[in-house]
Amino acid sequence: MTSTYDGVDSGGWELQRPRIVGGGVNVGRTERWISGFAGLALVGFALPRRRLRRVLLPLGGSLIARAVTGHCPVNRAIGRNSALGEERTSVLASLRRGEGTKVEQSVTINRPREDLFWFWRNFENLPRFMDNLESVRVLDDRISHWVAKGPAGTRVEWQAEIHNEIENELIAWRSLPGSEVNHTGSVYFAPAHNNGTEVRVILRYSPPAGKLGSAVAKLAGEDPDGQVADDLRRFKQVMEAGEFSPA
Repeated sequence: MTSTYDGVDSGGWELQRPRIVGGGVNVGRTERWISGFAGLALVGFALPRRRLRRVLLPLGGSLIARAVTGHCPVNRAIGRNSALGEERTSVLASLRRGEGTKVEQSVTINRPREDLFWFWRNFENLPRFMDNLESVRVLDDRISHWVAKGPAGTRVEWQAEIHNEIENELIAWRSLPGSEVNHTGSVYFAPAHNNGTEVRVILRYSPPAGKLGSAVAKLAGEDPDGQVADDLRRFKQVMEAGEFSPA
């Protein structure tokens, strides 16, 4: 994906800000059903009434579009996301609730959260601080291809999609159906003291059996919590000092 750079930080790191098309799902299921029924009702009411068509048909169409896409420009403008609570009930949307292994870690970084958000939002930056991640290739505004280091020089690959986000607050992703690995993650950015940011990461994965299971175990590390904590420490170092040194 070709992206533009918004700026360069004091350590020489370019902060890449990819364009988000559509802004992601920000309307909850219940609201989508209500919007759909209301939109159909408005269209049905307006069709036989010539004077009202010009006003009610666009409004009904926008409500139907809101129901179908799950995206509302008004919600995005005011920073509202009624789908967020639904996503938090199941952090890993590609697994059922309670399945897989969950890892949660946080770190406070002395950088504005918008810098951290946009650096992370370009998933191609993740291998810079995630030790067992070999590469991420962004395919479009929502889909990316991940390659993880496996045992004995092997690799594990999967595709993931961003399924929920709030600018400067949340990015949530999950592996797509048919991937070798069931994996998702969410990263939250919250204001902290002295213009810093608390970064909280929640990962959940379900390693398959055999060779792939060993590869995913390596991806998470023998101590998954410790591995993620180390990754966040490197992220902090990259963003605060603009430099990277291995653990």
